Amino acid sequence: MPKDKSRPPLDRPWESGWAPDTTRAPGTRRLWLAGALALATITACVTAVTVLENESGEPAPEAAEPTTLGSSAPGGLISFATPSKGAGETPGARGDRPSPTPTPSTSAPTGADSSPKPQKKAPKPSPSRATSKPPKPPASPGISIRSVNYPDRYWRVRDGYVRLDQIGSGPEQREDATFERVSGLADSSCHSFTTADGRYLRHRSFVLVKDTDDGSALFEKDATFCPRPAASSGAVMLESVNYPGRFLRHRNFQLRLEPYQHDGLYLADSSFRLVAGLD
Repeated sequence: MPKDKSRPPLDRPWESGWAPDTTRAPGTRRLWLAGALALATITACVTAVTVLENESGEPAPEAAEPTTLGSSAPGGLISFATPSKGAGETPGARGDRPSPTPTPSTSAPTGADSSPKPQKKAPKPSPSRATSKPPKPPASPGISIRSVNYPDRYWRVRDGYVRLDQIGSGPEQREDATFERVSGLADSSCHSFTTADGRYLRHRSFVLVKDTDDGSALFEKDATFCPRPAASSGAVMLESVNYPGRFLRHRNFQLRLEPYQHDGLYLADSSFRLVAGLD
């Protein structure tokens, strides 16, 4: 049919001698357009699924390629493969449990422990001997110590030293020659001697002196003397507690601590009688 000839109505093709073209199936163009649109839609879905799976760290499945129908299908029709199961699913739709997010530990480090610690109480200062140990009461009233071989001479404190002196009638001399006998500072079975002002008689450099108690163990031993029987009746010898074998004796009327000697002069010089106090 000529191109410039108008097409007759389809319901009456025989009037002009025009007949429809039966070599092409009806609606072929629309099928091609629908197929192209479906292919574009599937391609977009596969691309989106691939991007989502790549972001979640899972390998993306390969996209299915479109396949054509066999010869039995109508001419020109295209069949597309169905995407594999799960290709269009999001990672959240698989039912996989998300990995738990680690929570920070609430326990504080041991080095930063801010709990209050009990404060240590300051140690109390140790009181002096005068407060911790009250003066021991004398076992007897005031006494005086008289020499055996010089019966008119007594122990007397003069200028800090203990000498063997004759005592006059003056009250000061009698007070200096009167002592209190107390239990030994280092040994309660022995004796210590105190003066009227509360000081003790002790040996220092083996010389008998008057000194203040400093609370030391050395002082306690130096001021402790143990009575031993003397050769003279009613007399005693005074042995040092920290120098066993050394006894108090007078030499040139000075009281000293000297080793024991088995001779008459030593035994006489180291023998004394404890008598009633002169004061």
